[in-house]
Amino acid sequence: MAAALARLRVTPRRTQDGGRHPAWIAAALFAALCIAAIVTYPLHEPDFWQHLLVGRAIWTRHAVPRTMIWTWPTYGAPAITPSWGFRMLIHPFWAIAGVWGLFAWRWLTTLAAFAVVLATTRRTGARGFLPLVVIVMGALAWRDRSQVRPESIAAVLMAIELWILETRRRGGPDRTPWLLPLAWAWINCHVSYHLGLAILGAYVIDAAFGRPREGSAAAAHGRGPALRLVLIGAGMFAVSFLNPYGWRALWSPFEFLLHESREPIYVTIGELQPIRWSENLWNGAPALIFGWPLLALLRVRRRGIDWVEVLLALLFVPLAVRGARFLGFLAIVGTPFLARNIVERFRAAAARMPRAAWTRAAITCAACVAIAVPEWIALPPGIGIVWERFPVRACDFIAVHGVRGRGYNTFSFGGYLLWRFWPERDRLPFMDIHQSGTPEDRRLYSYSLERPEYWHRLDDKYQFEWALLARRTFAADRLPDFIDADSTWALVFQDDAALLFARRAGPMAEVARRWAYAVAPAGNSKLAFLAPRLARDPALRARLRADLERVIRESHYASHAHELLANVDLLERNPDAARAEIRAGLAADPENEDLRRRMRELAER
Repeated sequence: MAAALARLRVTPRRTQDGGRHPAWIAAALFAALCIAAIVTYPLHEPDFWQHLLVGRAIWTRHAVPRTMIWTWPTYGAPAITPSWGFRMLIHPFWAIAGVWGLFAWRWLTTLAAFAVVLATTRRTGARGFLPLVVIVMGALAWRDRSQVRPESIAAVLMAIELWILETRRRGGPDRTPWLLPLAWAWINCHVSYHLGLAILGAYVIDAAFGRPREGSAAAAHGRGPALRLVLIGAGMFAVSFLNPYGWRALWSPFEFLLHESREPIYVTIGELQPIRWSENLWNGAPALIFGWPLLALLRVRRRGIDWVEVLLALLFVPLAVRGARFLGFLAIVGTPFLARNIVERFRAAAARMPRAAWTRAAITCAACVAIAVPEWIALPPGIGIVWERFPVRACDFIAVHGVRGRGYNTFSFGGYLLWRFWPERDRLPFMDIHQSGTPEDRRLYSYSLERPEYWHRLDDKYQFEWALLARRTFAADRLPDFIDADSTWALVFQDDAALLFARRAGPMAEVARRWAYAVAPAGNSKLAFLAPRLARDPALRARLRADLERVIRESHYASHAHELLANVDLLERNPDAARAEIRAGLAADPENEDLRRRMRELAER
């Protein structure tokens, strides 16, 4: 009889909240399409090249590397290959379908993570159509972290853990033994495994000190569930040692936090810096960082403390504020509780909405699109790779002209260099995407970007034979100017992505002699020096024009060269030719704001 009454209570509620209504299902599917569209934009971050290369190496070598085989200065030294499990998983997607395979990975992991987030949201008691809009908002906060990164699979694992624990807390099935294989997968796929233990810790504290809820595990069994969760946590920690590197893998995130995070090189990495509000005003971050804690505090006054929510907010909100890389994890953890609080807070307003399910579904779909539009405008959807951000043509030059030896590189180019040339020892990067190397090398690398004496110390230490630098970097990076001013180096290739230098003496002497540009500068300092001379010297302009035309022949990504050619045309009083060069530059880089400004200036003449 009691079971029959329970079914009578459950069935009307599920009908009322729309969970089985075709209109709710249609709205949920539309929200899923919005989420897939949110993470569909061209790949532009450089790390995925090294992820793919390491995955390929694992598949071909049938082993996980335990020594440094990715950079040349510390080649052969003991080293951890982080996130090896993710890299092994992602390689088949690329091998089978190329770019489409990478996007399939993004879609599958994002949709899986937020499907589980939705299930957790419903477990918290947030029913109806409104949570679908909050889920889409959470996906917007996740958007910037949706590149092909190991945290994409960590997000799925985090969402599953939260669902298992919240389901148990709400009196549902106890699936906590599943957390043991989940912890094993986590440590082998991403260094954030410790966040899984922290989430479990919040539920342990809630089970031990929180107020039992009707139907919850604590209400049914007293405080025993807290001990069970402690034992599960001990098991999760124990199975985390089942990785190729043992305790060293477990210690690595704490090693970074306690020591490496203070190194100056990490100041240049955007995702490790505090969140930039100018880039996160419309993507759900304000709702999670400000709205969630505020609604949680207001909820405490009405219903008492939810220890899980409070502890998770105290952990993940500061992490996201201090380091943008944690914003995605905040979206996974905070969205279910934010949705519950919004539903509870605005239940009266929701009751005044149209009662027809299909009308509510239409309003929900419109809201999902409306909140995503600002992000779609800022970064339009698209499938592909932003090739002009990678040293594609520079590596073509390296391959064709036999550039080898001890090379220096901007660390963000390390992954693409590996993708192109590994396992060739004499073409390995100096530093990879993980800033591999000694603390002293990282210090010299960082300071050399702004002070020439540190570059000379680093160069004296290693006697580099070639150097591959990024053209697009932060404003304080003056290394191109320093090498440009050094007569022992020759600029042999350049385009919008990269600058390639060869040393005039030693193994690269012939490359330097044959391919050095006569006049074309690499940095701003040399360009500023040339500008007044170009105005009065036609022969110098002719030599610069020849250099720039060569740049355009060697690389499609040459908007900078087109802009300089336009300046030469203007010096020679040929505005029509200058306009043609600006148009050609915009064809190579439609997002170049400098070229757009120059075109407006020329149109006003």
